Amino acid sequence: MQTIFVVIHLFVSLGLVGLILIQHGKGADAGAAFGSGASATVFGAQGSANFLSRTTAVLAAVFFLTSLTLGWFAMQTTEQKGVMEQIQSTQPAPRPQEVPLPSGAGPEADPTAEVPAIPE
Repeated sequence: MQTIFVVIHLFVSLGLVGLILIQHGKGADAGAAFGSGASATVFGAQGSANFLSRTTAVLAAVFFLTSLTLGWFAMQTTEQKGVMEQIQSTQPAPRPQEVPLPSGAGPEADPTAEVPAIPE
């Protein structure tokens, strides 16, 4: 489901960029007033501005909604384990091995030896 929203979000963002680049700036209005071929457009003399601005507004709203939805999906996912944690979780835990002490070391060496007192 999240992948579908990512794809929609990508296409909407590309559409927004394209529509914004197609639209004329405010400086183009003066040239259009003197008949710079605006009547030969597909949407008529002033229809393209309304159509493009409305389409841009709709795509901006869809972009906003998909952004919020993807943010919600990001909040719902749990924290994923790192690569090392995944490797360690698939391998069994190593068993502790007893290492024998060398002879003459440890408490078994001289049972009559006294333990030194701890100074206070």
